[in-house]
Amino acid sequence: MRLTEKAHEVVRTAVRPGEVVIDATVGNGHDTLFLADLVGSTGKVFGFDVQPTALAAASKRLAGRPNVVLIVGDHSRMRQSIPAEYHGRVAAVMFNLGYLPAGDHSVTTTAETTVPALAEALELIKPGGVLTVVAYRGHPGGQEEAVAVKEWLAGLSTKRFVSVEHASANETGPVLFVVVADVASHPNPLPRGQRYARRNYWNGKGIRGRFD
Repeated sequence: MRLTEKAHEVVRTAVRPGEVVIDATVGNGHDTLFLADLVGSTGKVFGFDVQPTALAAASKRLAGRPNVVLIVGDHSRMRQSIPAEYHGRVAAVMFNLGYLPAGDHSVTTTAETTVPALAEALELIKPGGVLTVVAYRGHPGGQEEAVAVKEWLAGLSTKRFVSVEHASANETGPVLFVVVADVASHPNPLPRGQRYARRNYWNGKGIRGRFD
């Protein structure tokens, strides 16, 4: 299974119709469309990208979906762009780091904005919500960004958050980071068979993970 698909699998466990979600890196809109389908017409999707051309492409893919709000801007300032009524109510935030495949490859996400954006995301997430980050390490700066994300996650409170890393066998391949907020509130945070970042963590269905 590709790591992007695994990220979708995790998000499905946390999101229900009518909820609020965020795509922090819209790009061509594939994750945005996935989120829009999950929350349905009664839910809300906020999407961010610094490139107007990316959002223009995404808008075509998302045509006819009034529940999606696309915002041209830096995702590290997402709290300022999302109405206060949604703060603390976000069920999932997805990041897909790197560059726009069909765009200018010199324009990439960077640790300087990604790490603050992750902090913003966790302030918006509700108890039981999830954060997923797919980091691509094969382009200039990608490895450094992935390391910065990993180091930042290592500093999170283990009383509030569980974080799990799924890395490709190839050292320059993508890596997926998953964070579950206020884990006791989440009924089934990670797919069956995953190894959790906390000993004897109960996922609500009697299945316990271990971290050796």
